Amino acid sequence: MLLSTRIQRLEESATLKMARLGRELAAQGHKVINLSLGEPDFDTPDHIKKAATAALDAGFTKYSPVAGLPELRKAIAEKLHRENGLDCTADNIVVSTGAKQSLNNIAMAMLGEGDEVLILGPYWVSYSEIIKMADATPVVLTASVEQDFKVTAAQIQAAITPKTRMIWFSSPCNPTGAVFNYDELEAIANVVAQHDELYIVADEIYEYINYTGKHHSIGAFPQVKDRTITVNGFAKGFAMTGWRLGYISAVKWIAQACEKIQGQVTSGANTFAQKAAVTALTAPLDPTYAMCDAFRNRRELVMNGMRDITGFKVNQPDGAFYVFPDISYYFGKKYGSHSIQNSDDFAMFLLAEAHVSSVGGSSFGDDNCFRLSYAAAPDALLEAIERIKAAVGKLA
Repeated sequence: MLLSTRIQRLEESATLKMARLGRELAAQGHKVINLSLGEPDFDTPDHIKKAATAALDAGFTKYSPVAGLPELRKAIAEKLHRENGLDCTADNIVVSTGAKQSLNNIAMAMLGEGDEVLILGPYWVSYSEIIKMADATPVVLTASVEQDFKVTAAQIQAAITPKTRMIWFSSPCNPTGAVFNYDELEAIANVVAQHDELYIVADEIYEYINYTGKHHSIGAFPQVKDRTITVNGFAKGFAMTGWRLGYISAVKWIAQACEKIQGQVTSGANTFAQKAAVTALTAPLDPTYAMCDAFRNRRELVMNGMRDITGFKVNQPDGAFYVFPDISYYFGKKYGSHSIQNSDDFAMFLLAEAHVSSVGGSSFGDDNCFRLSYAAAPDALLEAIERIKAAVGKLA
């Protein structure tokens, strides 16, 4: 056993695991509909790709500064000030190889043994594991489908202890699609403001996939503006998943600490991708809005199908491109060799019997649910719903 205790206690990403199992089943000749990954099925808009090509032709193939190209950091700061109401400059920005690295930088720079982090659940699968890698302890607060999957300020207040160092959450949320409104965020900010050494990590990667008409950033509230680290990126809103670009906005000393961590791990992100990202932020957002409209239509298609499936309890997601049905009705039911005792059993049953790849809710902090991504073609979504309906109809 030459592996470290760190890697031995680390869980495999559930989303990546289910995507891998789906690919393996497809390789056997089965027609698998993969709804496990959170990846837009749209191509990156042409004007962004052309900007990358132009950057390559201009020789932008060398290392970038660790914290990112100055022009990109400036463009990000201007975007955050203009659209999110954040009080920041380029000095507050660190560009990383995806928002996941941004989160890891934060954890490694600010957390250690004995620290606790409140995670507002359901939550993105990697939060807990990133926190554990920093030797801190994740403490999951839960909200059910009846609560629209949104943890309240009162729950947060009751959970804070002398060891609580941070609160991590996403809005719009992966996996539930829940979106915190202005009043809900203000209430959370007021709680955090009472605790001088408590910080917020606000994951806003799905900002542009928001069906409420207005995105609110908790970092814009003056009582917590210096204790909020805003995490965002280009993967979802610009269909740039493979470009691997994310960023944070934080007070300067936190930004410098994250830059220091990154300098010893990966250094600067892809240079010509960063040049293209400047174009993404400064050009008109028409392609982004068009993608959001398409996702909204797919949401309605999926929600209509989910409401017709016996035993499914589903909230109305206000953002992102996921549904997170409560399927606890099926716990204890069986079909053939399948016995459904939890959400992972349910997801594996759907993969085997319906050839639909999903993700059990246990890794998201709610074992009563499972996650489906509707970032897929409408025809595939309709077929997946019919397959799911037929498969669960066999359970008794």
